[in-house]
Amino acid sequence: MSRLNQLVVASVLAVSSAAWADGPVSFNASAVSDYRYRGISQTRLQPALQAGADFAHASGFYLGAWGSTIRWVKDGGGQANTELDLYGGYKTDIGSGLTLDVGVLKYLYADHKLTISPNTLEIYGALSAGPATLKLSRSTSNLFGFGDSKGSLYADLSATFDVGGGYTVTPHVGRQTVKRNGAFSYTDYSLTVNKEAAGVVWGLAVVGTNTEAYVGAKGKDLGKSGLVLSAKLNF
Repeated sequence: MSRLNQLVVASVLAVSSAAWADGPVSFNASAVSDYRYRGISQTRLQPALQAGADFAHASGFYLGAWGSTIRWVKDGGGQANTELDLYGGYKTDIGSGLTLDVGVLKYLYADHKLTISPNTLEIYGALSAGPATLKLSRSTSNLFGFGDSKGSLYADLSATFDVGGGYTVTPHVGRQTVKRNGAFSYTDYSLTVNKEAAGVVWGLAVVGTNTEAYVGAKGKDLGKSGLVLSAKLNF
């Protein structure tokens, strides 16, 4: 892990330790049939295990950490088999039924051994109104190992609808622009149905993209349309 990443991790953990002493922390653990991020499989279309922790202060400030097993770094000739995300931000009502959320997110792939680091830093801002959220993320570093890609953008529009009976439906569409690597820019989409039962949130999602540029081991199309099953425990 680079010196910069060490400083990011140390800073977040230090702030988190102080904040968590003043309030409750929520945890989550999940298993998925395929880890799709922005429509692209991070696990070669195979299952993943994931876990996270979040702290949300009454003032609107929040901190969190989340991790998952992955395969794409090894497929690219590296060694990392896990992803760690560290994030923090501020969320507040700004009137007229609008909620503003701004923050920073660091993606870490320890000991990745890739020529161009996949470690990525993004800043983001989101506006929510009712069930809908519009979010824009901008990389302040190279994006996930793409050379000369600083300033890449991801625009995300999603909504969550309670349809009764304990079910929620979440449609989503996003646009990933990889700066100065236009062949890898694409649109992704998904439709997810969730239901909580016996303390577990069960999910079924249809996920896809309009790109064939992301290819994994044995020529697998990592952005092809598919179904993703998930089971998540919050505690």
